[in-house]
Amino acid sequence: MADQDLSLSTPAPPTRQRPSAHFYPFATSPDIIRSHEKDAFATANLANHAQSIIRTLRGARYAHTYSEAIKHLSELLYFSLTTLTGNRTLGEEYCDLVQLEDDTLQLPSIVRRVGYVLSSIMVPWTLQRILPGFRQRLRAKLERSIARQQLKTQQAKQQMTPQAKSKLKQPFFTKLRIQKYILEHLDSITSLSPIYALSITTFYFTGSYYHLSKRFWGLRYVFTKKLEENEQRVGYEVLGVLLVLQIAVQSILHAKKVTESLQQEDRDLQSKPTESRGKEDTLVRSVEHPSSLPVLPAISPRYDLEENPNAIPWIPDGQQRKCTLCLESFKDPSVTTCGHVFCWTCVCDWVREKPECPLCRQEVIASKVLPLRG
Repeated sequence: MADQDLSLSTPAPPTRQRPSAHFYPFATSPDIIRSHEKDAFATANLANHAQSIIRTLRGARYAHTYSEAIKHLSELLYFSLTTLTGNRTLGEEYCDLVQLEDDTLQLPSIVRRVGYVLSSIMVPWTLQRILPGFRQRLRAKLERSIARQQLKTQQAKQQMTPQAKSKLKQPFFTKLRIQKYILEHLDSITSLSPIYALSITTFYFTGSYYHLSKRFWGLRYVFTKKLEENEQRVGYEVLGVLLVLQIAVQSILHAKKVTESLQQEDRDLQSKPTESRGKEDTLVRSVEHPSSLPVLPAISPRYDLEENPNAIPWIPDGQQRKCTLCLESFKDPSVTTCGHVFCWTCVCDWVREKPECPLCRQEVIASKVLPLRG
């Protein structure tokens, strides 16, 4: 009896309980956008302070020339001290967000953190510097190809009999028309804006991958703040629907405009064959020397003040003969609507990326930039 009482009074060994698995909900698009805006505000302040320091040490011209580099290096410093070291950014702390790997649901590894920081800052910066030169070379190559094809077409038509010309029917899509379309819309085709628009549209529907670099490296956010039972998390699906409608309407209008222009071109060729031949001659010359742009050499500048200081003698000597963008003597000096003078290629490349004056930030249209003559 005593043994029985002893066995009953002996406590059973404690059983180890498995900790309950708990996973925080994924963050919604409003929280992610709010976090991004907070980080953008912090990086902008950091860039302004850095630019003020450099302006004090090296002067305003140096700070203005390297303003883009200062901005991107400030962003690189900010995310290196936060994301790269495994810490949260100010925006993530402010919105109670934690970044996780999408596939493992763990904190991001050092490889993904380095890849995200470099791809989100360095890749756009590199493309911004490469694209203008790439567009310029591609535009010159397309212009030469179009001129050669039009010249061959004109010579072939001259050798044809009138009966053969009347029976000749041009295909709706030809190599020449495709190249002319690419040349006309080269800036839009080589721009990353459509890709960004599709990415942000997908983000509004799913609430994940606000940046393309986050989508590439598989990084998502979870929301760590405790929610009440009656508190609901809302997204921006309505904005996604509006963006889809906007993209669809713009695509339809663009396709309709291109189709109508091609049909009108076919009607003109069929109704006025003799007039079209003269028009083709003019078109060949206009492609070689576009009327919308001043006639300037594609390779070497016409007016190089470094090689020929007397090319435009009324420009004063000294620093006033140097472009503030490339810091070299003017090559084909051109003036904007606000009165500032730059090299032709420098200001055209700048305006294609940012339609504003590099000095005073006044709005500048590419067609309003005028070359100076002696």
